[in-house]
Amino acid sequence: MVNSSIPTPATKKPSKVEGIKERSSFLREPVATELLQDTTHFTEEAIQILKFHGSYQQDNRDNRVKGQEKDYQFMLRTKNPGGLVPPQLYLTLDRLAEEYGNQTLRATTRQGFQLHGILKKNLRSAIAAIIENLGSTLAACGDVNRNVMAPPAPFKNRADYQYAWKYAQNIADLLTPQTGAYYEIWLDGEKAISAEEDPAVKEARQKNGSGTIVHEGEEPIYGTHYMPRKFKVCVTVPEDNSVDLFSQDLTLVVMMNQQELQGFNVYAGGGLGRTHNKEETFARLADPICYVDKEDVYDIVKAIVATQRDYGDRTDRRHARLKYLIHDWGVDKFRSMVEKYFGKPLQPFKPLPEFKYEDFLGWHEQGDGKLFLGISVQNGRIMDDEKMQLRTALREIVEQFNLPMRLTPHHNVIFYEIEPEKRQAIEGILSRHHVEADPNAIKPLVRYAMACPALPTCGLATTESERIIPSVLDRIEALLDKVGLSNEHFVIRMTGCPNGCARPYMAELGFVGTSPETYQIWLGGSPNQTRLAQVYIEKMPLHNMEAEFEPIFVYYKQARQAEESLGDFCDRVGFPAIREFAANYTPQAIEETVQPTSDEPTGNGIAVIETPVSNGKLRSRHRISIRDDVYDKLKAIGTREGKTLTTMVNEALETYLKDQL
Repeated sequence: MVNSSIPTPATKKPSKVEGIKERSSFLREPVATELLQDTTHFTEEAIQILKFHGSYQQDNRDNRVKGQEKDYQFMLRTKNPGGLVPPQLYLTLDRLAEEYGNQTLRATTRQGFQLHGILKKNLRSAIAAIIENLGSTLAACGDVNRNVMAPPAPFKNRADYQYAWKYAQNIADLLTPQTGAYYEIWLDGEKAISAEEDPAVKEARQKNGSGTIVHEGEEPIYGTHYMPRKFKVCVTVPEDNSVDLFSQDLTLVVMMNQQELQGFNVYAGGGLGRTHNKEETFARLADPICYVDKEDVYDIVKAIVATQRDYGDRTDRRHARLKYLIHDWGVDKFRSMVEKYFGKPLQPFKPLPEFKYEDFLGWHEQGDGKLFLGISVQNGRIMDDEKMQLRTALREIVEQFNLPMRLTPHHNVIFYEIEPEKRQAIEGILSRHHVEADPNAIKPLVRYAMACPALPTCGLATTESERIIPSVLDRIEALLDKVGLSNEHFVIRMTGCPNGCARPYMAELGFVGTSPETYQIWLGGSPNQTRLAQVYIEKMPLHNMEAEFEPIFVYYKQARQAEESLGDFCDRVGFPAIREFAANYTPQAIEETVQPTSDEPTGNGIAVIETPVSNGKLRSRHRISIRDDVYDKLKAIGTREGKTLTTMVNEALETYLKDQL
């Protein structure tokens, strides 16, 4: 059953990355050699192998100078199954961010941390420190199983949540690369002390079953060439979709009988990465595959991994994910092949209740007398600035109370194992550093939004995401206020490229970067992330956002059903109806908060848009920038006097011009 060589169509050659993996001596070279060289960066071949070790080589485009070498730096990503970050590891990461990084940490949407800004000369010291302090970066990137996700809520009185954590860790162990390269390169071959593997995991890794194991080399499951592309797994419980389960290559749903674990429902074939103008690439939801008893869970994981390993496309990396194999074969053929590797008939998928999304922010009982606290981290960026000292606050809490942390799939953080009598002291630390502990005090648009890092460091980004989404959310909030939807909110996600790291294709409103200051707009995803959104606008310059969104929001206000979300509304009425309404809609004067351009002073900008002409088209718009404090004063006066900011700015300018003329 197993193909030890690369299975490819007879007319196509494997991609160049397959050759790089084959020549790497199980992920050793050329990283080991080039790490010792006095250079600022690695070669292209080493870059590909470095990913398996948890690092991406990047270039800070903000610091580019024509004619000079790129500003090379490295991003490190940690692997934290189920989002677990022990206090010792968190303090180490915080120290590394200060000593070697850019003074920030970033919680990812796969429940790990990223360190940005590390120089090549410091890479070995940083990775060694992570390994020596209960962490790992191995297989956080690369053509292997990535970080295994699980719901972050630490409910100690819920056996299903406890099983989700356990099996997330065990599957992460099962699918961890076994090569000695990682410890040879970063720790001189001395493997760090870590938690002992479950004996069942060790047994499963060596058990061949029906062809799931490769006998030659150091990798019993992966073989010489590892996977065709990245492979993403999560474990969750019925109803809990905090993990975006439909976007994963493989999802296991814990199935209980009272307090006893019975087995798992299995989904496969989800994935969101795509490429603009390449219709053969697309986002896809996972399909129900089967149910397995708990005794067979590792065998079904291996069977699905082996199917993708042996039949996934190794000639075209854009077509290499499991979702394309299932799409091309169909679910029935895929299920049949998995069954051959599994070695016995698959059981039918069991009924499940509807899945819901929850972010677990705020204070909660964890079920054993202790508390947990979910803290919102806007776009996952843990940093200090003049408004809020989040990084300092989190460090002080960990130092004083030695609390473990769970990262959430929404890139927030959860402290748990909190003694109730410590609550006041923790709230005092957060308050002193201006960190909001009450989720109801956070603007809902901000609370449920996500953005990828994008510029300046991500090499794939074509436009901004993390840095611009605060101003985009402000503008959407102002527009909702304008049309009478002040109390509405919905899931907004933004990425600087179509790879979909912030999962915009599952959002009610998704922004996907296409070119500088231009985005593809997706609508119609479910608020619980159970339905795929669809493309509504192929290319929208960001300055046109209000003109494009106002008719959508007005139509939503007029025609929605009771309690209907924006995503559900767009899916129900359909895009033809929305476009027809927009075509016949006459917009009013719009005022918008915009991101200042590089030659404008820092502050809020007011875009003053003239009254539309009779055919509904807008005349030219004129944009000015004003300071934050002036903007806040104008907004307060406008609210009190019932005037729009556009009216007030025009009145003030007219008065000024009269005095000058």
